[in-house]
Amino acid sequence: MRRVLRGERRAGFRGVPHQILGWHHMLSGWYPPTTAEHLHRNMVGDGLFHLLCLLFVVGGVWLLNRSGPLQARVLWGGVLAGWGAFNLVEGVVDHHLLGVHHVRPGPHELVYDLGFLGLGAVLPAVGVVLGRPARRPARRWVRTDKTWT
Repeated sequence: MRRVLRGERRAGFRGVPHQILGWHHMLSGWYPPTTAEHLHRNMVGDGLFHLLCLLFVVGGVWLLNRSGPLQARVLWGGVLAGWGAFNLVEGVVDHHLLGVHHVRPGPHELVYDLGFLGLGAVLPAVGVVLGRPARRPARRWVRTDKTWT
């Protein structure tokens, strides 16, 4: 039974790092994936979580398209800041407050959770710095044809 469950767990959606690494499912803290029923609940939880994330991404892209073109650095700065903010909220709420799951359950799980929060704190800082619009060059006063520009 355990061998079958491991194979099913590896065959799931692989769009995010924790699934690629096979460390946890979204609800593994509440329903350890040791039975077929618990594995099913975890997979449904993963699917609903990723559907919600997709809706947020589609909504964000829609809002960006309404606002007009952005400089690439502003766009990527926003991506990094949003990614980090999400990691901070998800890490604090899911890993620590609710205990829904941990980054990597088992030995040293607190270290992994704190590392996740550290990355979540660094990404918004980098995003804010990167996302600042480029400064306009200072005006130079040059006399041309008896006018100042």
